[in-house]
Amino acid sequence: MNRTLLSALILLQCPAWLANAKAAEAEADIIVYGGTSGGVTAAIQARRMGKSVILIEPTKFLGGLTTGGLGATDIGNKGAIGGLSREFYRRIRQHYQNDSAWTRELKPRPRQDADDAQWTFEPHVATETYNNWIREAGITVVFSERLNLKDGVRKEGTRITGIVMESGAVFKGRVFIDTGYEGDLMAKAGVTYHIGREANNVYGETLNGVQTARAVKHQFTHEVDPWIVPGDPKSGVLPGIQLDPAEPDGSGDRRVQAYNYRLCTTDVPENRLPWPKPADYDPLRFELLLRNFEAGDRRVPWNPVWMPNRKTDTNNNFAFSTDNLGMNHHYPDGDYATRERIVKEHRSYTQGLMWTLANSPRVSEPLRAEFQQLGLAADEFPDNDHWPRQLYIREARRMVSDYVMTEKNCLRREVVEDSVGMGAYNMDSHNVRRHLTPQGKVRNEGDIQVPSKPYPISYRSIRPKESECTNLLAPLTLSASHIAFGSIRMEPVFMVLGQSAATAAALAIDDRTTVQKVDPAKLKARLLADGQVLDFIPPADKRTAGVALDRIPGIVVDDTAAVRSGFDTHSSATQPFTAAGYVHDGHEAGAKPLQTALFKTTLPAAGQYRVSITYSAHPNRATNVPVTVSTAEGPRTVRVNQQKAASADDLFFPLGVFQLPAGAATVEISNAGTDGFVIADAVQWLKQE
Repeated sequence: MNRTLLSALILLQCPAWLANAKAAEAEADIIVYGGTSGGVTAAIQARRMGKSVILIEPTKFLGGLTTGGLGATDIGNKGAIGGLSREFYRRIRQHYQNDSAWTRELKPRPRQDADDAQWTFEPHVATETYNNWIREAGITVVFSERLNLKDGVRKEGTRITGIVMESGAVFKGRVFIDTGYEGDLMAKAGVTYHIGREANNVYGETLNGVQTARAVKHQFTHEVDPWIVPGDPKSGVLPGIQLDPAEPDGSGDRRVQAYNYRLCTTDVPENRLPWPKPADYDPLRFELLLRNFEAGDRRVPWNPVWMPNRKTDTNNNFAFSTDNLGMNHHYPDGDYATRERIVKEHRSYTQGLMWTLANSPRVSEPLRAEFQQLGLAADEFPDNDHWPRQLYIREARRMVSDYVMTEKNCLRREVVEDSVGMGAYNMDSHNVRRHLTPQGKVRNEGDIQVPSKPYPISYRSIRPKESECTNLLAPLTLSASHIAFGSIRMEPVFMVLGQSAATAAALAIDDRTTVQKVDPAKLKARLLADGQVLDFIPPADKRTAGVALDRIPGIVVDDTAAVRSGFDTHSSATQPFTAAGYVHDGHEAGAKPLQTALFKTTLPAAGQYRVSITYSAHPNRATNVPVTVSTAEGPRTVRVNQQKAASADDLFFPLGVFQLPAGAATVEISNAGTDGFVIADAVQWLKQE
């Protein structure tokens, strides 16, 4: 594999077969930089295709977030997961089939799927699974080597010839695959990339950019004083609140969604460690949380999901939780020192948060008991003080290639033919910041949760433009908009794309061509032969398919394009509906929080328009839904009984015929004062001749 002998062989607290090769120069057909879940599958696929491969991991462990605490796999639709990715989860199940694997059994054990895959697991089991897999494949793994961020990429024209580590070690290859979460190799190779949220108008989207109106989840439900000295603006805002003004909704910025740690905890006393109090603990950092409790919020601000052996994968939940809002914006393009500072700050924040919740006398006794019941698992991450080794880098750099995946793909409004895998999870962006509104209220901003349908991911999105680099693939920092990446960024999908990238790399080597000119037919055939799932429509979607928007006359705006404050519960349970389904207000008896859905369009000409809405009628719907239409004479509100269906030959319920001017037109659906579930699906403007 290597033209130059390895100068030394150093083992770093790992099995002998995981050799950390300190080399003056080493060479392989394929160099994989980043031992994440996608890096592991890329390396294994390269070997299965007969290519020599070196897997370089900057830390001392493999697997990234999959071994770093995320044991409750985010999937969306398991049918979209094939190939080596599914093989990993089958290996997980095989492990838990052994009675010896169950030391502290939950009764009943987590459900085993009929296809022999298991989707929940302990971190150390994922580590063992990856290590065994790599050993079986005979792959050389190089640990603790980081790319030189100044001049670490050597190129001749558009081809990378070698990459240089901080230690001076050089790795040469014919094709390179960047499988890091940050995209360092991709960026230093001169490939165009983006950081942050694009404006909606960049790719014709509706869910991208700044999000204030839609950000209704994980919010403060009570008035909380934001000032260090209560009532005194001169004292300054509490830590974590940002004063930069909120830009218009849909506008772009360089903010990325929040990072956090996926905590592995347990309630088994003999395996439970007390929450550590960080040395730099600052109680003021958590003053906003305590004031929120004192204002009346009794919600438990985390989300533990049970894993085997009475352990959890614990994630963020509610207004003030493990997501460290706004403290990561310099991470994607930061140097190693900047990133390390941000990682340490996140660790200190999370440890301080947990210690506060478990110990502060200002936390109610029931809440303290919740956080004292669970603690860090003593048998996980022993080499890192039992703390997760991987910060959840939900989003960093994203390549800009010839094809950019967008929300249109996630909603199957645009379906690519050069699929190399599938996404299926919600379009999921966590909040990006906590800010102060002009009214002096504390708000979180950026959260989006919109369902996707299983959709194919383009090969063009995992390789650069030909003019920039011809022997590089970037399956983890692929070409996708912020909101589409929020769906794609799941660990099973990264494994799928890592395998597909290695397949394309091997074919490029075999055919002596660039990654851009890999034969699409050959690539598709090999991916299918290796069990990859390239596209499918779930049977349930076939049975409950909505009416396509392009089949409806006039101007039609779907709920996915509406500006929503609330209305964040998606459904397709009751037909008829347009597109992928509809949203509703999650009706609760009694006083309901106000929710609105504003549908906007631009009318090409003035005239008489029949304005209509569609909803799926049902006895549990509201009988008095206020729908407000902008007209030439001003706003007109019509009350709609959503228990009453539209006529048999028309999907839409007419609100009336109105004189409308050319230009902007709006229809707002509200749940104010309503007596049942309120549905928002689509609005139609149909010009009357």
